[in-house]
Amino acid sequence: MTTDEQAIRALIDTWARATAAKDVDAVLRLMTEDAVFLGAGRPPMRGKAAFADGMRAWMGAVSMRSATEVQEILVDGDIATCWAKLEVHATPLDGSAPSVLRGDVLSVYRREPDGAWRLARDANLLALAS
Repeated sequence: MTTDEQAIRALIDTWARATAAKDVDAVLRLMTEDAVFLGAGRPPMRGKAAFADGMRAWMGAVSMRSATEVQEILVDGDIATCWAKLEVHATPLDGSAPSVLRGDVLSVYRREPDGAWRLARDANLLALAS
């Protein structure tokens, strides 16, 4: 495994921990300014501000934990793609029934001028698990 692949896997792990901790600032540091998030049935979410607003909206309503199983990382210069299987457990804080989402995710990472890899594009195909 290359150093770049290791850095991207570390980013993925850090993202999961920061999300579970509801640490918006830590998550924002892991993405590019122009990040775009694509999800089925909703318009694209563009940029850090939109992501932060979305994350803050659910923080008071649910706790989350996730598990990512990386299937493939391809690095070409300062761009990398990652295909992964993602499982997200969301537990409402109001005591209602928890839910589990599962699916594939295709992400694009970009090496920024400071040398760090950051998430630039993310398309997820998560659906409620049966």
